[in-house]
Amino acid sequence: MKLIYETHSTTVDNEQGFATGWLPGELSEEGRRLAAEIGPRRQDVDVVFSSDLRRAVQTVELSGLTVPHLQDWRLRECNYGELNGAPVDALAPRIERVRTPFPGGQSYADVVDLTRSFLTDLKRSYDAATVLVVAHSANRWALDHLLGSGRPLEELIESPFNWQPGWTYGL
Repeated sequence: MKLIYETHSTTVDNEQGFATGWLPGELSEEGRRLAAEIGPRRQDVDVVFSSDLRRAVQTVELSGLTVPHLQDWRLRECNYGELNGAPVDALAPRIERVRTPFPGGQSYADVVDLTRSFLTDLKRSYDAATVLVVAHSANRWALDHLLGSGRPLEELIESPFNWQPGWTYGL
């Protein structure tokens, strides 16, 4: 299976410096433009899976892709608990949340476990497919940890985010 990961498009919260977490979020004008660019570059996918959070669903809807789109709650961003919607700086240092949950929320290891569960189910049903996953930064770290570089979560979380038009993994 070929798995292509795309991050949800830019949100109003991203532009204003807020950590949306498990809140729905809303794409910004720039995010809507970027979402429309996904469809033309991903015409080869057989199915799309996304987080059920609004910003990821909206990204897929605006992409114009006509293949089946399934939502899976296991692809949600890390639940920052009491810090959902807080300024991004309030999450620092994130490295302390690799195994220790945010107050009232999850740890990044929890996100890895949910992503692993999703991948297990995906492989059972879509083994020969090209699958597009649209989700969040914590899911990209989980995928990179599980399927990509194998780098420790601590290292992935501390690395600067370098946006690109998708990441490809073999499963």
